[in-house]
This record gives sequence, structure tokens and C-alpha cells, in this order.
Amino acid sequence: MIIRPETSEDVPKIRSLIKAAFKGIDHSNETEGAIVDALRDAGALIISLIAEQDDMLIGHVAFSPVLIAGDGGGWYGMGPVSVSPQVQRRGTGSALIREGLKLLQDRGASGCVVLGEPNYYSRFGFSSNHALRYGDVPPEYFQSLLLCGDPCEGEVTYHKGFEAE
Repeated sequence: MIIRPETSEDVPKIRSLIKAAFKGIDHSNETEGAIVDALRDAGALIISLIAEQDDMLIGHVAFSPVLIAGDGGGWYGMGPVSVSPQVQRRGTGSALIREGLKLLQDRGASGCVVLGEPNYYSRFGFSSNHALRYGDVPPEYFQSLLLCGDPCEGEVTYHKGFEAE
């Protein structure tokens, strides 16, 4: 498996992959592809990595800036994380997440937030033991990872691209 930054040639394949990865998922309204496109169009897709195997796109992860209590402060949101249904549960998502977090740390990011399954994301160091909030989402599903500096507190706001449909 090769993990690399996306290129313009990858964009249609990424959209197809995201659509397949989230099709029929209970917690999805299947707008994840539109979100990634909106982030890219706005220049807010700070890190966009793909995983390839045998010249096929099998995974994608996106990172974009978030605000905490109205301030940027070097925090980012991870997501969506998409893996082809044919290769899920084989480490592709984990490899993408680890590489993305490493790149964030190399950039000097303060931290990262994610909305998702606590048992899955805790293996990367994410925790709901923080003073961050995201709307009315149950706290255990909104997690953070401090990369450097001091913890933050307040309401997290994602880029307006997350309102895409």
C-alpha cells in the first residue's frame, strides 16, 4: 500500500470512493463527498491523503482547520475517513490516520478533533476527556488529540464546507 497526497487526477476517484464507503451507513447522510469537494474548492483541505494498492484507490482521509471558541489556534478536524468497502478492516484507515496525524504534527498543529466511534479513534490517542464541545453531539463521540501546547476549551466550529450537500 502506498499513501500519498492527492493530485488533481485523483479527485473523481476520491469522490467515487467516498460515495461507496458511506453508502447505506446509518450515521451518514451521504454528503461526505460534497464536503470534501467544498473544502477543496475553498482551499480548506489542508491535508488530503489517499491510499493506493495495485494502482487502485482504496482509501482517503481529509484534514481541515477548525475554530475553538471562535479562534483558529492551529487546531484541525479529521474527516471524513473513507476506505473502499472491499478492503475495510485491513488497516488502510489506520495507516491514513497515522500518516495524517504525523503530517499535522510536522506542521506544528496544536491538535485535532474527530467526530466518530470512541473505541476506534482512541487507538490513535483521541479522547473525549477534554473541555471541547460540538453542538449537541454526545461527548463520548466528539474526541480530541492534543499535539502540542496547552489544551483548549470551548465550542468547536468546522469549516462551512461541512454544510455542503
